[in-house]
Amino acid sequence: MKPTIAITAGDINGIGYEVIIKTLADSHICEICKPVVYGNLSILKRHMQTLPDEFRNLQFQLVLSPKDAKDGKLSLVSCYPDDTPLALGESTKEAGKAAYAALERACKDLKEGLVDALVTAPINKENIQSDSFAFSGHTEYLASLFGDEHKDALMMMISERMKVALVCNHTPITKVAQMISGERIMRKLNTLNASLKNDFMIRRPRIAVLALNPHAGDNGLIGKEEQEVIKPAIEKAVEQGILAFGPYSADGFFGAGQYTHFDAILAMYHDQGLIPFKSLDMDGVNYTAGLPIIRTSPDHGTAYDLAGKGIANHLSFAHSLYLAIDLLRNRAVTEEINKDPLVIKPREEKPERPHVPFFIPPKDDKPAAPQTE
Repeated sequence: MKPTIAITAGDINGIGYEVIIKTLADSHICEICKPVVYGNLSILKRHMQTLPDEFRNLQFQLVLSPKDAKDGKLSLVSCYPDDTPLALGESTKEAGKAAYAALERACKDLKEGLVDALVTAPINKENIQSDSFAFSGHTEYLASLFGDEHKDALMMMISERMKVALVCNHTPITKVAQMISGERIMRKLNTLNASLKNDFMIRRPRIAVLALNPHAGDNGLIGKEEQEVIKPAIEKAVEQGILAFGPYSADGFFGAGQYTHFDAILAMYHDQGLIPFKSLDMDGVNYTAGLPIIRTSPDHGTAYDLAGKGIANHLSFAHSLYLAIDLLRNRAVTEEINKDPLVIKPREEKPERPHVPFFIPPKDDKPAAPQTE
C-alpha cells in the first residue's frame, strides 16, 4: 500500500509553495505515495501563476481529510482562508499564522494515523511565534508534541556525502558552551546511533564527534571542554558499544576529508556542522531523528529573495519527500527483522555417562597357523 505523505506549505510568502508544486509536477510521485498538501488551494494557484507554463496546469483535489485522498491524485487540505494576505518576499504575521495552522492540522492527522509521514516546507521562525508556538523551530515543536520521552529529538542533515547531527540546534553562540554536557552528548549519541541502525539500516555505525574549541582545545590551552566533557562522554559511549571516535578539530576534519570515513558526524553546534554540510551539498535534507514519527524538510529557509520569481531550486524538497518514503520502508523492514528474534536456549545439562574403559582384547602369543590348501 502506498504511504500517505502530509506536506505542509510553510510560510506562504516564501518559496514553500513553489518547491512543492515543482516537486509534485513529477508524475512519478503519485506512483510511490499519496501526497496531501496542507495549505490553501487559492493561494497555491496564485503561486502557480508565478511559475513557468509547465507548472500552471497541475491539478489538485480539495479534500476534507487525508482519508479522502485518491490514489494517483494530488490532494489538498484547506487550513486557512482564501483571503489570507499574500505578500511575496515579505515576513508577515498573517503568514506565520497560516504556517502554524497548516502544521498543527498535519500533526493532528499524523497523531491519529491518517498520514504516514510529514514533510515540512520552510517556516519563518520569527513570524510564527505565538502562544501556541513558542519554539525555535520545527524540531523543538515536534519534540514537545510527541511526548516527553522524545524531548531529545535529534536534528540531522542528510545527503549522499554525509550525515551531520547536532548537540545544540538553534542555540545562541553565547550559550553553546554551557549547553555542552557529558549527559547531553551521551543522549545525542544514543539517539544518533539508534537512528543510523533503525532508520538507515547501518548495522555497526561509525560516529565521529567534533570538538568544541579550535584545535580540539590544544590539551586545555584553548579550552577544557574536550578533556573534561567531550572525551569522557565518547569513552562512556564506547563502553556501551557505540563506535564513537574523537573529538576531532572541525576545520581539519572536514578539510582533510576525514568525514568520508564515518557513517555520521556529531557536531557541537549549528554552524559547526551545517556550514561544511551545505558547502558540500546544498540539496540535502533536514531529518528529525529520535521521534516515533518520520519528519523531513529541505535544508534551506523561506528564501524571500527568490519568492515569486519562479527560479527556486526544488531538489532539496524533492529529496525530502523521497527520503521520508525510504525511511518508512526502512523502519518497516527493521521492525520485521526484529519482531521475532531467534532465542537460543541454553543446552540442557545431561547426566554424566559412567566411564567405561575401552576394552582391548589380549594378544594371542601363539602365531596363527598357516593355512594350507
